[in-house]
Amino acid sequence: MTPGVKKSSQHASPQPRRRILVVDDHPLMREGIARWIERAPDLEVCGEADNAAAGLALAGKLKPDLILIDISMPGRSGLDFIRDLQALDPNLPVLVLSMHGEDLYANRVLRAGARGYLMKGVGGSHVVKSIRDVLEGRIAVSPKMMSQLLQEISMPPSPGSRAEWPRLSDREFEILQLLGEARSTKEIAEQLRLSPKTVESHRLRLMRKLNLKSAAELLRYAILSRQGQPGAGSSDAGDR
Repeated sequence: MTPGVKKSSQHASPQPRRRILVVDDHPLMREGIARWIERAPDLEVCGEADNAAAGLALAGKLKPDLILIDISMPGRSGLDFIRDLQALDPNLPVLVLSMHGEDLYANRVLRAGARGYLMKGVGGSHVVKSIRDVLEGRIAVSPKMMSQLLQEISMPPSPGSRAEWPRLSDREFEILQLLGEARSTKEIAEQLRLSPKTVESHRLRLMRKLNLKSAAELLRYAILSRQGQPGAGSSDAGDR
């Protein structure tokens, strides 16, 4: 299905269907998501985009009730995309559907303004349920992630817990994500619109914060983090 504006359903409904904008750079993923959404009597896909810039333009034009996004797409970083959407309309609910492990990513995208985080391994019916949850004002995360969020709010971190992990800035986190995708310094600089020198400075700070001693250790840590196994690069990484 070609990205762009979709025609509304021709079938009349007792109440207007809530309009969903889907932003993902994989056509098959967009198509699968769209099919599940269109099966729901109360939802419809109003548009699709395959990158952040197109998604932001369609969000401004179509005024969807919710935008469903991936955070790993060509061009603008996922966290910046969420912030752009919040600047466009602070009341626009954003639900993230990602391949990245929720332990590392969910908390950060929620802080950026998203209202839910799902792994791409969940079924289509769960995606539809989560869309409804977010539209009704609830946070959509897995029970495990919700328990973790509540624990971080209600009690001090225990030794080795996620809350004790290094406090990375959003920019450092984005660079770590791109390193895990085997991007070169030049590619990272181009995508984030930074100079290669600035990217290298961030890499050095990442190594210091993660207590890693070489670029190879940083790369290994980044790859494992992207696979949902953060911390494997160093057993005692801390906020140095």
